Amino acid sequence: MTDEERVPLAHRVPDLGALELLLAVARHGSLGRAAREMGVTQPAASSRVRSMERQLGVALVERSPRGSRLTEAGSLVTDWARRIVEAAEAFDAGAQALRGRRDSRLRVAASMTIAEYLLPGWLIALRADRPGTAVSLLAGNSAAVADRLLSGEADLGFVEGLAVPEGLDGTVIGHDRLVVVAAPGHPWARRRRSPLTAEELAAAPLVLRERGSGTRQVLDSALSAYGGLAEPLLELASTTAVKAAAVSGAGPAVLSELAVTEELASRRLAGIPVAGIRLDRDLRAVWPHGQRPTGPARDLLGLTRG
Repeated sequence: MTDEERVPLAHRVPDLGALELLLAVARHGSLGRAAREMGVTQPAASSRVRSMERQLGVALVERSPRGSRLTEAGSLVTDWARRIVEAAEAFDAGAQALRGRRDSRLRVAASMTIAEYLLPGWLIALRADRPGTAVSLLAGNSAAVADRLLSGEADLGFVEGLAVPEGLDGTVIGHDRLVVVAAPGHPWARRRRSPLTAEELAAAPLVLRERGSGTRQVLDSALSAYGGLAEPLLELASTTAVKAAAVSGAGPAVLSELAVTEELASRRLAGIPVAGIRLDRDLRAVWPHGQRPTGPARDLLGLTRG
């Protein structure tokens, strides 16, 4: 291998902009008109041609008061340049097609509370901005959301747990609070003198979400210092199911404040104050580590922050 061949190709071949300028000179027979077409000044165009000539080691353009014309070497280089530019245009068209295919769909995975109470509004706003994007929503607990992102089944996820799941990156998009609720006829709802204690909550059989849900993670963590949760009265896989069980009088439950606003306002459920623990949590958008959202996923992320 010669010393010249050891120099990277990018240093031996003119860049695409220089080749496009040379083709413009060939079309117009004028460096000035070529410069205007390329959106640069004539001195800048002259400098670029000289730089290309030094790089290749041959004269490409002869300048005269009547205009500019290609040398014999310039004509030959122009033929090669045309093929390179045509290949670049084909490359660009292919890249646009890939972006179009990527942007034509969005796969979202979200934990139940976000899927039921926040995502519908965000997706309506996204459709107004991107009417051609087909969106599919996979709802599950926070652990299932992480699994779908890591397996490539989803482009963007939303979780409600204590931290970003392992293998993912994320950002906080909002905040939520868990509340203890019960049917109006439950003894806790008729309690007036003092709030429920953390020990009482930990010891009581509750209607709960399943393990792996963000709600369960926050509750387990908050009550770990008080002996942990008692055996659940019922363990259900959706926020709607837990809420329905609580409204029916099956037992007290712990749910997102977002999920029970209507039931508390209509007094189908009563909020039970609890002393000594915090049940706040962050809502997060998450994605595979190192793969920042692009296209419609990036746009949806922007809408959640709005």
